[in-house]
Amino acid sequence: MSIERSAPRRVAIIGGGPAGLMAAETVRAAGHQVDVYEAKGSPGRKFLIAGKGGLNLTHSDPHDLFVSRYRERASEVGDWLADFDADALRAWALGFGVETYVGSSGRVFPVDRKAAPLLRGWVRRLKEQGVRLHVQHRWTGWDANGDLCFDTADGTHTVTTDAVVLAMGGGSWPQLGSDGAWTAPMAARGIDIVPLKPANCGFDLDWTAYFSERQAGAPLKPVVAHWIDLHGQPRSLQGECVITANGIEGSLIYALAADLRDALARDGKVQLHLDLLPGQTEAQVLEKLLRPRQGRSFGEYLRRQLGLGGVKSALLFEVLGKEAGQLPPERIAAALKRLPLSPLRPRPLAEVISTAGGVRLEALDAQLMLRDLPGTFCAGEMLDWEAPTGGYLLTACYASGLRAGRGVIDYLG
Repeated sequence: MSIERSAPRRVAIIGGGPAGLMAAETVRAAGHQVDVYEAKGSPGRKFLIAGKGGLNLTHSDPHDLFVSRYRERASEVGDWLADFDADALRAWALGFGVETYVGSSGRVFPVDRKAAPLLRGWVRRLKEQGVRLHVQHRWTGWDANGDLCFDTADGTHTVTTDAVVLAMGGGSWPQLGSDGAWTAPMAARGIDIVPLKPANCGFDLDWTAYFSERQAGAPLKPVVAHWIDLHGQPRSLQGECVITANGIEGSLIYALAADLRDALARDGKVQLHLDLLPGQTEAQVLEKLLRPRQGRSFGEYLRRQLGLGGVKSALLFEVLGKEAGQLPPERIAAALKRLPLSPLRPRPLAEVISTAGGVRLEALDAQLMLRDLPGTFCAGEMLDWEAPTGGYLLTACYASGLRAGRGVIDYLG
Protein backbone atom coordinates (compact mmCIF):
# COMPACT_ATOMS: atom_id res chain seq x y z
CA MET A 1 0.00 0.00 0.00
CA SER A 2 1.39 3.39 -0.94
CA ILE A 3 0.76 6.30 1.43
CA GLU A 4 0.63 9.78 -0.03
CA ARG A 5 0.99 12.57 2.53
CA SER A 6 -0.21 15.95 1.41
CA ALA A 7 0.89 19.47 2.08
CA PRO A 8 -1.62 21.64 3.94
CA ARG A 9 -4.66 22.83 2.01
CA ARG A 10 -4.81 20.01 -0.41
CA VAL A 11 -8.31 19.29 -1.73
CA ALA A 12 -9.54 16.09 -3.35
CA ILE A 13 -12.49 16.09 -5.74
CA ILE A 14 -13.88 12.60 -6.26
CA GLY A 15 -15.84 12.37 -9.51
CA GLY A 16 -15.07 13.93 -12.88
CA GLY A 17 -18.58 14.95 -13.92
CA PRO A 18 -19.90 18.53 -14.11
CA ALA A 19 -20.42 18.87 -10.34
CA GLY A 20 -16.93 17.64 -9.53
CA LEU A 21 -15.19 19.69 -12.22
CA MET A 22 -17.11 22.81 -11.17
CA ALA A 23 -16.00 22.30 -7.58
CA ALA A 24 -12.42 21.78 -8.76
CA GLU A 25 -12.47 24.99 -10.83
CA THR A 26 -13.86 26.96 -7.89
CA VAL A 27 -11.40 25.68 -5.30
CA ARG A 28 -8.39 26.00 -7.58
CA ALA A 29 -9.27 29.62 -8.31
CA ALA A 30 -8.79 30.28 -4.58
CA GLY A 31 -5.21 29.01 -4.80
CA HIS A 32 -5.59 25.60 -3.20
CA GLN A 33 -3.99 22.43 -4.55
CA VAL A 34 -6.70 20.37 -6.27
CA ASP A 35 -6.65 16.73 -7.31
CA VAL A 36 -9.57 15.24 -9.22
CA TYR A 37 -10.03 11.47 -8.95
CA GLU A 38 -12.11 9.75 -11.64
CA ALA A 39 -13.06 6.07 -11.60
CA LYS A 40 -13.17 5.72 -15.39
CA GLY A 41 -10.44 6.32 -17.94
CA SER A 42 -11.53 9.90 -18.65
CA PRO A 43 -13.80 12.49 -17.04
CA GLY A 44 -17.28 13.54 -18.10
CA ARG A 45 -18.42 10.35 -19.80
CA LYS A 46 -22.09 10.80 -18.95
CA PHE A 47 -21.81 14.43 -20.04
CA LEU A 48 -20.58 13.23 -23.42
CA ILE A 49 -23.52 10.85 -23.75
CA ALA A 50 -25.83 13.81 -23.12
CA GLY A 51 -24.12 15.43 -26.08
CA LYS A 52 -25.49 12.74 -28.37
CA GLY A 53 -28.91 14.27 -27.83
CA GLY A 54 -27.61 17.76 -28.59
CA LEU A 55 -26.42 18.58 -25.03
CA ASN A 56 -29.41 20.19 -23.37
CA LEU A 57 -27.42 22.45 -21.03
CA THR A 58 -30.24 24.28 -19.29
CA HIS A 59 -33.71 25.77 -19.81
CA SER A 60 -35.13 29.21 -20.50
CA ASP A 61 -37.96 28.93 -17.94
CA PRO A 62 -38.57 32.05 -15.81
CA HIS A 63 -36.71 31.73 -12.51
CA ASP A 64 -39.64 30.77 -10.27
CA LEU A 65 -40.91 28.16 -12.71
CA PHE A 66 -37.37 26.83 -13.17
CA VAL A 67 -36.95 26.39 -9.40
CA SER A 68 -40.34 24.68 -9.08
CA ARG A 69 -39.08 21.84 -11.28
CA TYR A 70 -37.14 20.50 -8.30
CA ARG A 71 -40.37 19.50 -6.53
CA GLU A 72 -39.92 18.85 -2.80
CA ARG A 73 -36.35 20.16 -2.93
CA ALA A 74 -37.17 23.42 -4.72
CA SER A 75 -36.17 25.53 -1.71
CA GLU A 76 -32.74 23.95 -1.27
CA VAL A 77 -31.86 23.73 -4.95
CA GLY A 78 -33.24 27.23 -5.49
CA ASP A 79 -30.69 28.43 -2.95
CA TRP A 80 -27.86 26.96 -5.06
CA LEU A 81 -29.34 28.47 -8.20
CA ALA A 82 -29.26 31.91 -6.60
CA ASP A 83 -25.48 31.67 -7.06
CA PHE A 84 -25.42 29.97 -10.46
CA ASP A 85 -28.55 29.85 -12.58
CA ALA A 86 -29.38 29.16 -16.23
CA ASP A 87 -28.07 32.53 -17.41
CA ALA A 88 -24.84 32.02 -15.47
CA LEU A 89 -24.38 28.61 -17.08
CA ARG A 90 -24.84 30.04 -20.57
CA ALA A 91 -22.35 32.80 -19.78
CA TRP A 92 -19.89 30.23 -18.43
CA ALA A 93 -20.15 28.19 -21.64
CA LEU A 94 -19.61 31.34 -23.69
CA GLY A 95 -16.29 31.71 -21.87
CA PHE A 96 -15.16 28.69 -23.87
CA GLY A 97 -16.47 30.19 -27.08
CA VAL A 98 -19.57 27.97 -26.93
CA GLU A 99 -22.61 29.97 -27.95
CA THR A 100 -26.06 28.71 -27.01
CA TYR A 101 -29.59 29.11 -28.31
CA VAL A 102 -33.11 28.50 -27.03
CA GLY A 103 -34.98 25.79 -28.91
CA SER A 104 -38.70 25.74 -29.63
CA SER A 105 -39.34 23.79 -26.40
CA GLY A 106 -37.51 26.38 -24.31
CA ARG A 107 -34.52 24.09 -23.83
CA VAL A 108 -31.05 25.59 -24.24
CA PHE A 109 -28.41 23.93 -26.44
CA PRO A 110 -24.94 24.78 -27.75
CA VAL A 111 -25.18 26.08 -31.29
CA ASP A 112 -23.14 23.09 -32.53
CA ARG A 113 -25.17 20.73 -30.28
CA LYS A 114 -22.00 18.95 -29.17
CA ALA A 115 -20.59 18.18 -25.73
CA ALA A 116 -17.04 17.18 -26.65
CA PRO A 117 -15.67 20.66 -27.53
CA LEU A 118 -16.96 22.11 -24.25
CA LEU A 119 -15.62 19.24 -22.16
CA ARG A 120 -12.23 19.26 -23.87
CA GLY A 121 -11.87 22.99 -23.37
CA TRP A 122 -12.88 22.71 -19.73
CA VAL A 123 -10.47 19.89 -18.88
CA ARG A 124 -7.66 21.65 -20.76
CA ARG A 125 -8.25 24.88 -18.83
CA LEU A 126 -8.34 23.05 -15.49
CA LYS A 127 -5.01 21.40 -16.24
CA GLU A 128 -3.52 24.71 -17.29
CA GLN A 129 -4.69 26.17 -13.99
CA GLY A 130 -2.86 23.40 -12.11
CA VAL A 131 -5.64 20.96 -11.35
CA ARG A 132 -4.27 17.41 -11.37
CA LEU A 133 -6.45 14.68 -12.88
CA HIS A 134 -6.10 11.06 -11.76
CA VAL A 135 -8.10 8.52 -13.82
CA GLN A 136 -8.79 4.87 -13.04
CA HIS A 137 -9.04 5.76 -9.36
CA ARG A 138 -12.15 4.17 -7.85
CA TRP A 139 -12.96 5.49 -4.38
CA THR A 140 -13.74 2.72 -1.87
CA GLY A 141 -14.12 4.70 1.36
CA TRP A 142 -11.90 5.70 4.25
CA ASP A 143 -9.20 3.81 6.11
CA ALA A 144 -8.83 3.64 9.89
CA ASN A 145 -6.99 6.98 9.87
CA GLY A 146 -9.73 8.72 7.93
CA ASP A 147 -7.67 8.89 4.73
CA LEU A 148 -9.30 8.38 1.32
CA CYS A 149 -8.86 4.94 -0.26
CA PHE A 150 -8.79 4.24 -3.99
CA ASP A 151 -8.53 1.08 -6.03
CA THR A 152 -6.13 1.64 -8.94
CA ALA A 153 -4.34 -0.46 -11.52
CA ASP A 154 -1.31 -0.36 -9.21
CA GLY A 155 -3.19 -1.47 -6.13
CA THR A 156 -4.69 0.43 -3.20
CA HIS A 157 -3.83 4.11 -3.05
CA THR A 158 -4.41 6.20 0.08
CA VAL A 159 -4.63 9.99 0.12
CA THR A 160 -4.63 12.48 2.96
CA THR A 161 -6.33 15.80 2.28
CA ASP A 162 -7.49 18.90 4.08
CA ALA A 163 -10.94 18.74 2.46
CA VAL A 164 -12.79 16.57 -0.03
CA VAL A 165 -15.75 17.03 -2.37
CA LEU A 166 -17.65 13.85 -3.19
CA ALA A 167 -19.38 14.12 -6.58
CA MET A 168 -19.80 10.56 -7.80
CA GLY A 169 -23.21 10.78 -9.42
CA GLY A 170 -26.28 8.66 -8.82
CA GLY A 171 -26.89 5.09 -9.90
CA SER A 172 -27.88 5.34 -13.56
CA TRP A 173 -25.72 4.38 -16.54
CA PRO A 174 -23.17 2.53 -14.36
CA GLN A 175 -20.99 1.76 -17.37
CA LEU A 176 -20.19 5.49 -17.48
CA GLY A 177 -19.11 5.64 -13.85
CA SER A 178 -22.16 6.56 -11.76
CA ASP A 179 -22.88 3.13 -10.32
CA GLY A 180 -23.97 4.12 -6.82
CA ALA A 181 -21.22 2.01 -5.22
CA TRP A 182 -20.40 4.95 -2.94
CA THR A 183 -23.58 4.35 -0.92
CA ALA A 184 -22.10 1.37 0.95
CA PRO A 185 -18.97 3.02 2.45
CA MET A 186 -20.90 6.19 3.23
CA ALA A 187 -23.72 4.33 4.94
CA ALA A 188 -21.13 2.36 6.91
CA ARG A 189 -19.74 5.70 8.08
CA GLY A 190 -23.17 6.62 9.42
CA ILE A 191 -24.07 9.11 6.69
CA ASP A 192 -27.82 9.37 6.11
CA ILE A 193 -28.54 7.93 2.65
CA VAL A 194 -31.95 7.84 1.01
CA PRO A 195 -32.05 4.66 -1.14
CA LEU A 196 -31.48 5.39 -4.81
CA LYS A 197 -34.52 4.99 -7.04
CA PRO A 198 -35.28 5.56 -10.73
CA ALA A 199 -36.07 9.05 -12.00
CA ASN A 200 -36.80 10.18 -15.56
CA CYS A 201 -37.61 6.58 -16.33
CA GLY A 202 -39.87 4.40 -18.38
CA PHE A 203 -42.36 1.93 -16.92
CA ASP A 204 -43.18 -1.70 -17.54
CA LEU A 205 -46.62 -2.61 -18.84
CA ASP A 206 -48.13 -6.03 -19.40
CA TRP A 207 -48.22 -5.94 -23.21
CA THR A 208 -49.24 -8.99 -25.16
CA ALA A 209 -46.43 -10.56 -27.18
CA TYR A 210 -48.29 -9.67 -30.38
CA PHE A 211 -48.43 -5.96 -29.55
CA SER A 212 -44.90 -5.81 -28.12
CA GLU A 213 -43.26 -7.46 -31.12
CA ARG A 214 -45.02 -5.23 -33.65
CA GLN A 215 -45.11 -1.86 -31.90
CA ALA A 216 -41.87 -1.62 -29.87
CA GLY A 217 -40.13 1.58 -30.87
CA ALA A 218 -43.25 3.24 -32.27
CA PRO A 219 -43.75 6.88 -31.20
CA LEU A 220 -47.04 7.98 -29.67
CA LYS A 221 -47.61 11.63 -30.60
CA PRO A 222 -49.25 13.81 -29.74
CA VAL A 223 -51.02 12.45 -26.69
CA VAL A 224 -52.20 13.95 -23.42
CA ALA A 225 -51.42 12.09 -20.20
CA HIS A 226 -53.88 12.28 -17.31
CA TRP A 227 -52.94 11.12 -13.82
CA ILE A 228 -53.48 11.84 -10.12
CA ASP A 229 -50.48 13.29 -8.31
CA LEU A 230 -49.36 12.31 -4.81
CA HIS A 231 -51.55 15.01 -3.28
CA GLY A 232 -54.64 13.62 -4.93
CA GLN A 233 -54.85 16.36 -7.54
CA PRO A 234 -55.69 15.59 -11.18
CA ARG A 235 -52.90 16.48 -13.58
CA SER A 236 -52.54 16.50 -17.34
CA LEU A 237 -49.70 17.12 -19.77
CA GLN A 238 -49.38 16.91 -23.55
CA GLY A 239 -46.29 15.47 -25.14
CA GLU A 240 -44.73 12.47 -26.83
CA CYS A 241 -43.73 9.01 -25.69
CA VAL A 242 -42.59 5.71 -27.18
CA ILE A 243 -43.87 2.16 -26.92
CA THR A 244 -41.13 -0.23 -25.80
CA ALA A 245 -40.96 -4.01 -25.75
CA ASN A 246 -41.60 -3.89 -22.01
CA GLY A 247 -43.80 -0.81 -21.63
CA ILE A 248 -43.61 2.89 -22.30
CA GLU A 249 -41.02 5.68 -22.03
CA GLY A 250 -40.11 9.08 -23.46
CA SER A 251 -40.14 12.73 -22.46
CA LEU A 252 -43.83 12.80 -21.52
CA ILE A 253 -43.46 9.78 -19.25
CA TYR A 254 -40.28 11.14 -17.69
CA ALA A 255 -42.11 14.34 -16.74
CA LEU A 256 -44.62 12.46 -14.61
CA ALA A 257 -42.38 9.54 -13.60
CA ALA A 258 -41.88 10.71 -10.01
CA ASP A 259 -45.62 10.71 -9.33
CA LEU A 260 -46.11 7.31 -10.94
CA ARG A 261 -43.09 5.82 -9.16
CA ASP A 262 -44.05 7.11 -5.72
CA ALA A 263 -47.71 6.12 -6.14
CA LEU A 264 -46.60 2.58 -7.00
CA ALA A 265 -44.37 2.50 -3.93
CA ARG A 266 -47.16 3.82 -1.69
CA ASP A 267 -50.23 2.06 -3.07
CA GLY A 268 -48.84 -0.85 -5.09
CA LYS A 269 -50.70 0.34 -8.17
CA VAL A 270 -51.23 3.43 -10.30
CA GLN A 271 -53.40 4.40 -13.24
CA LEU A 272 -52.35 6.46 -16.24
CA HIS A 273 -54.79 7.60 -18.93
CA LEU A 274 -53.82 8.69 -22.42
CA ASP A 275 -55.87 10.91 -24.68
CA LEU A 276 -55.09 9.57 -28.15
CA LEU A 277 -57.00 12.36 -29.94
CA PRO A 278 -56.11 15.60 -28.12
CA GLY A 279 -57.34 17.73 -31.00
CA GLN A 280 -60.93 16.46 -30.71
CA THR A 281 -63.49 16.50 -27.92
CA GLU A 282 -65.18 13.31 -26.77
CA ALA A 283 -68.44 14.59 -28.26
CA GLN A 284 -66.78 15.11 -31.64
CA VAL A 285 -65.23 11.65 -31.50
CA LEU A 286 -68.58 10.07 -30.63
CA GLU A 287 -70.37 11.89 -33.43
CA LYS A 288 -67.91 10.43 -35.95
CA LEU A 289 -68.15 6.94 -34.45
CA LEU A 290 -71.92 6.99 -34.93
CA ARG A 291 -71.56 7.38 -38.68
CA PRO A 292 -72.21 4.25 -40.80
CA ARG A 293 -69.19 2.01 -41.40
CA GLN A 294 -70.32 1.06 -44.90
CA GLY A 295 -68.71 -2.37 -44.68
CA ARG A 296 -65.26 -1.12 -43.69
CA SER A 297 -63.16 -2.86 -41.06
CA PHE A 298 -63.05 -1.15 -37.69
CA GLY A 299 -59.39 -0.23 -38.15
CA GLU A 300 -60.05 1.33 -41.54
CA TYR A 301 -63.13 3.08 -40.15
CA LEU A 302 -61.01 4.64 -37.33
CA ARG A 303 -58.47 5.82 -39.86
CA ARG A 304 -61.00 7.44 -42.17
CA GLN A 305 -63.28 8.99 -39.56
CA LEU A 306 -60.80 9.97 -36.84
CA GLY A 307 -57.39 9.94 -38.50
CA LEU A 308 -56.38 7.22 -36.04
CA GLY A 309 -53.96 4.62 -37.31
CA GLY A 310 -50.70 2.87 -36.67
CA VAL A 311 -49.63 2.49 -33.08
CA LYS A 312 -52.57 4.46 -31.67
CA SER A 313 -55.06 2.12 -33.31
CA ALA A 314 -53.02 -0.90 -32.18
CA LEU A 315 -52.94 0.44 -28.62
CA LEU A 316 -56.72 0.82 -28.60
CA PHE A 317 -57.09 -2.85 -29.60
CA GLU A 318 -54.45 -3.85 -27.03
CA VAL A 319 -56.46 -2.27 -24.21
CA LEU A 320 -60.04 -2.96 -25.35
CA GLY A 321 -59.38 -6.34 -26.94
CA LYS A 322 -59.66 -7.65 -30.47
CA GLU A 323 -63.45 -7.23 -30.37
CA ALA A 324 -63.11 -3.49 -29.73
CA GLY A 325 -65.13 -2.70 -32.84
CA GLN A 326 -68.16 -4.49 -31.38
CA LEU A 327 -68.29 -2.29 -28.28
CA PRO A 328 -70.78 0.57 -27.91
CA PRO A 329 -69.54 3.77 -29.62
CA GLU A 330 -69.81 5.64 -26.31
CA ARG A 331 -67.30 3.29 -24.69
CA ILE A 332 -64.93 3.50 -27.65
CA ALA A 333 -65.07 7.32 -27.62
CA ALA A 334 -64.41 7.39 -23.88
CA ALA A 335 -61.42 5.05 -24.31
CA LEU A 336 -59.94 7.11 -27.12
CA LYS A 337 -60.03 10.16 -24.87
CA ARG A 338 -58.99 8.39 -21.66
CA LEU A 339 -57.28 5.11 -22.50
CA PRO A 340 -56.43 3.38 -19.19
CA LEU A 341 -52.93 1.98 -18.65
CA SER A 342 -51.60 0.36 -15.48
CA PRO A 343 -47.82 0.78 -15.14
CA LEU A 344 -46.34 -2.11 -13.17
CA ARG A 345 -42.93 -0.82 -12.12
CA PRO A 346 -40.22 1.68 -13.13
CA ARG A 347 -37.39 0.45 -15.31
CA PRO A 348 -34.19 -0.65 -13.49
CA LEU A 349 -31.73 1.94 -12.15
CA ALA A 350 -29.02 0.97 -14.61
CA GLU A 351 -30.98 2.11 -17.67
CA VAL A 352 -32.80 5.24 -16.47
CA ILE A 353 -31.68 8.79 -17.23
CA SER A 354 -31.16 9.84 -13.62
CA THR A 355 -31.84 8.74 -10.07
CA ALA A 356 -33.58 10.15 -7.02
CA GLY A 357 -32.35 9.50 -3.51
CA GLY A 358 -28.80 9.85 -2.25
CA VAL A 359 -27.23 11.80 0.59
CA ARG A 360 -30.08 13.38 2.52
CA LEU A 361 -29.83 17.16 2.31
CA GLU A 362 -30.59 17.48 6.02
CA ALA A 363 -27.27 15.71 6.65
CA LEU A 364 -25.50 18.68 5.04
CA ASP A 365 -25.14 22.30 6.01
CA ALA A 366 -25.93 25.19 3.65
CA GLN A 367 -22.43 24.87 2.14
CA LEU A 368 -23.06 21.17 1.40
CA MET A 369 -20.62 19.98 4.05
CA LEU A 370 -21.58 16.84 5.97
CA ARG A 371 -22.55 17.93 9.47
CA ASP A 372 -21.04 14.80 11.03
CA LEU A 373 -17.90 14.79 8.89
CA PRO A 374 -16.33 18.27 8.79
CA GLY A 375 -14.28 18.95 5.69
CA THR A 376 -16.29 16.49 3.56
CA PHE A 377 -18.65 18.04 1.01
CA CYS A 378 -21.09 16.49 -1.44
CA ALA A 379 -22.40 17.73 -4.77
CA GLY A 380 -24.34 16.71 -7.86
CA GLU A 381 -26.66 13.81 -8.43
CA MET A 382 -25.45 11.88 -5.39
CA LEU A 383 -27.56 14.28 -3.31
CA ASP A 384 -31.23 13.59 -2.60
CA TRP A 385 -32.97 15.77 -5.19
CA GLU A 386 -34.45 15.14 -8.61
CA ALA A 387 -35.69 17.07 -11.62
CA PRO A 388 -37.22 16.31 -15.01
CA THR A 389 -35.23 16.33 -18.21
CA GLY A 390 -34.90 19.68 -19.92
CA GLY A 391 -31.57 20.98 -18.65
CA TYR A 392 -32.60 21.16 -15.00
CA LEU A 393 -30.40 18.24 -13.96
CA LEU A 394 -27.20 19.67 -15.43
CA THR A 395 -27.86 23.17 -14.11
CA ALA A 396 -28.30 21.96 -10.54
CA CYS A 397 -25.18 19.80 -10.80
CA TYR A 398 -23.13 22.83 -11.82
CA ALA A 399 -24.71 24.98 -9.12
CA SER A 400 -24.13 22.42 -6.37
CA GLY A 401 -20.52 21.98 -7.48
CA LEU A 402 -19.99 25.73 -7.18
CA ARG A 403 -21.68 25.78 -3.77
CA ALA A 404 -19.55 22.90 -2.46
CA GLY A 405 -16.39 24.48 -3.88
CA ARG A 406 -17.13 27.75 -2.12
CA GLY A 407 -17.89 25.78 1.00
CA VAL A 408 -14.41 24.22 0.86
CA ILE A 409 -12.85 27.67 0.52
CA ASP A 410 -14.74 28.95 3.55
CA TYR A 411 -13.88 25.84 5.54
CA LEU A 412 -10.18 26.09 4.79
CA GLY A 413 -10.24 29.82 5.47
